[in-house]
Amino acid sequence: MDATALSHAAQAVGAIGVLGTVLGVILGVASRYLSTPVDDRAEAVAALLPGSNCAQCGFAGCKQAAAAMVDGRAAPSACPPGGASTAQRVADLLGVRLVMDGSEEALPTVAWVEEARCIGCTRCIRKCGSDAIVGAAKQMHTVLPEACYACGLCVAECPTQAIVMKPVLPTLATWHWPKPKPKAAVATPLTTE
Repeated sequence: MDATALSHAAQAVGAIGVLGTVLGVILGVASRYLSTPVDDRAEAVAALLPGSNCAQCGFAGCKQAAAAMVDGRAAPSACPPGGASTAQRVADLLGVRLVMDGSEEALPTVAWVEEARCIGCTRCIRKCGSDAIVGAAKQMHTVLPEACYACGLCVAECPTQAIVMKPVLPTLATWHWPKPKPKAAVATPLTTE
């Protein structure tokens, strides 16, 4: 290789190096001044939600629902599987007042397979986002209650209506003493002596 070829190669490498450095500086400045602020509350709210991505709230997944709750497009009580306790934690995190529209908190539910009706079609297994349904083709299925998010997608998918949602009754391990309801304030007359 002659000296002119080496000179041209060195100039090309130098030009690419300078171009890479200039573009790196431009991208660094642009990322600093053109970036949008990240709201960490959306990630915190998403961590409070069950993570089942069941779409019962009207959003594609729990991260989209969390972003909508932070933006005010969805109420903190928008997540049915989360229940009132999750709604209260989300409202506390966002600093808003929780309005449950006068509805009482229902008992948590879980999917249940009626063995006599199950034909083993595996449609429910493919629809379950939490892998709570156990079974094989042409075999009876069952639901692992501790893994079930109660999204109800398996109920809609079952062709024989073998899956129903049953309330989870409290046990000694899950029962909590209910909080007392506030008493109405009674006006007492002031006495002057």
